[in-house]
Parts: sequence; C-alpha cells; structure tokens
Amino acid sequence: MELLSQAVGPLATNVHVLADPATREAIAIDTATPCLDWVAGRLLERGWRLRLIVSTHGHWDHIGDNARLQTWSRDQLQHLAEHGHGLDLTAGTTEAAIAVHPLDRERLVHPVSLFAPFEVPPSVPAVELADGGRVRFGSIDLEVLHTPGHTEGSVCLFAADEGLLFSGDTLFRAGWGRVDLPGGSAEAMADSLRRLAGLEDRVRVLPGHGPTTTIGRERPLLELVARQGRLPA
Repeated sequence: MELLSQAVGPLATNVHVLADPATREAIAIDTATPCLDWVAGRLLERGWRLRLIVSTHGHWDHIGDNARLQTWSRDQLQHLAEHGHGLDLTAGTTEAAIAVHPLDRERLVHPVSLFAPFEVPPSVPAVELADGGRVRFGSIDLEVLHTPGHTEGSVCLFAADEGLLFSGDTLFRAGWGRVDLPGGSAEAMADSLRRLAGLEDRVRVLPGHGPTTTIGRERPLLELVARQGRLPA
C-alpha cells in the first residue's frame, strides 16, 4: 500500500490518498476543499484509478470536495484509456463511490457550512461504514472503527498490517476532537478513546488535523481516560 498525504484548506485538514500500485486502485480520505487539484494530480501522474471517497465524519472541513472529486472521477477513465495505463476500464463503476457512517450521512446530503468561508456542495454516500466493516481494494484492507464523540457517526480506519490508524477528529497528538459542536458528546468521546487504548503502541496515528503521532505516545492520555471513564478537565 502506498500513502500520500497533504494538509489543505482553512483548517489545514489532512487529506490522504491510499493506493495499491499493483491494481492501481486508490482511496481518498477526508477530501477537504480545496484538495481536488492535488488529489487528481497525484492520481493522474501515477495512473491510479479512484474507487472510493471516504469521510471519517460529516463536518464541512472534511467533505468539501467530495462532490467535485466524484464528478472528476467520472472523466478519469477516459484519461486513463487515452494514456494507455493498462487498466481494465470496463470493470466496476464509472465513478468513485462516497462512504460514510450512516449516522453522519445527512451531514453529507444536507451539509451545514457552519463557520465555513465557502458553500459546501452536497454529496450522496453509496457505501455505509459500519463498525467492524472493512474497506478492501487490492492490498488495501481497512477496518472500520465506529468512534463517536466528535459527531455521532465519526469513524477511524485501521490498517492492521501496516500499523496505521486514520483517526479523523477522534484522536490528535496530545488531544481529541471537539465535543461541543452539534452531534458531539464528551461521554461518547471518552468511550471511543478508551477503545483506541486497546491498540498497540506501534500503531501510527494519522489525525484529521495536525502532526502524526502513535498510540504509544498518546498512551498516558488514553489510559487516563480509560481509568477515569471521562475526558480530563
């Protein structure tokens, strides 16, 4: 699995592109505005086909380019055919599907641009990210962990073989996502952090904002929450 990451937009959202170079299938995670040019450019220069757009949750700074990237993906097959990248262009759908937990689906279909400096176009998820489900394309294998607290439908994506956790706005370096916005819950966040405490120290955490970290680095915080059963004051 190959991983490319870039911070974009007014809140410096971390956008990730995962791909299996053998099958040339790719997934984009948290397509914030304005990531379209960056994602499209990385895919085209490598001959990767975008198959799935994943939102870890439904806040505007994580979904802003969902619709635009999906529209772009409809035209990507023609470009790949013209440039002879050797893909089976007749297989599968002709556009990337959008995936989100069902509890955050309405946030994508009817986005609320609270505090956003631009309008966020609606997008229509076709794939549900249920807890314990898996996202699989080629060598990409991500387990869905439902981790509410920041929103009702927040999820993390865990690549066990690679030791990677895409934590969205659940876990940051030395912190966690806000629980004072609509859909937030301090109690649910504490439960979610306690769940992440069960991962191994070696797991590298790629949060929705800010620098990467590891479960080991965040262990004191996670264990404090686990012991107290609540978020620290």
